[in-house]
Amino acid sequence: MEKIDLRKQLKRLYMPSAKTVELVEVPAFKFAMIDGVVPAGQTVGDSAEFGEALTALYGISFTLKFMSKLRKEDPIDYTVMALEGLWWVKGDDFDFTRKEDWYFTAMMLQPDHISEAMFQEGLAQLAKKRPGPALARLRFATFEEGLSVQVMHIGPYSEEPATIQRMKDFMQANHLERNGKHHEIYLGDPRRAQPEKLKTVLRQPVRKVAP
Repeated sequence: MEKIDLRKQLKRLYMPSAKTVELVEVPAFKFAMIDGVVPAGQTVGDSAEFGEALTALYGISFTLKFMSKLRKEDPIDYTVMALEGLWWVKGDDFDFTRKEDWYFTAMMLQPDHISEAMFQEGLAQLAKKRPGPALARLRFATFEEGLSVQVMHIGPYSEEPATIQRMKDFMQANHLERNGKHHEIYLGDPRRAQPEKLKTVLRQPVRKVAP
């Protein structure tokens, strides 16, 4: 059986340096995705909608993995990728003040051989085994960020603004501006890891502007 380690293959994009902000080109990838909102004043951890979204997202991702391993022709085993999130507010910039509703797209990268047909089959299997309120909102889509600034943030999520400011300083120094939604990739499990040891990739799509 063929085995794929996506985390090793995509190490530059999923394990960047924490010391240096860098500019990368992010190609198109396939994702399982689900959209939602965390109301202003409510923490992400307390959001039932966000929790239901993650249950659905992990459910379909592991269902697809097992389907891939059990294929009669060309079975493939692979690592399930980390949870990712796009975050935005109805305004110009994403901030951490929680004065506005936070909109999100939670997503998990899928390997190239996963198809729309496999996704729909997996969704049907999941609905029978573990029905949930968020399954109907799951979708399978290609997402491409292109030119992006990224860095590893190590520490509590509450301290991300300082790391984001480093990214903004890098963008200003290199004549870049925002060109997409704030993107986070969660490499640590907040339920198990100490807050100071959490690892989160922060990514921001950008475009070049005139000096």
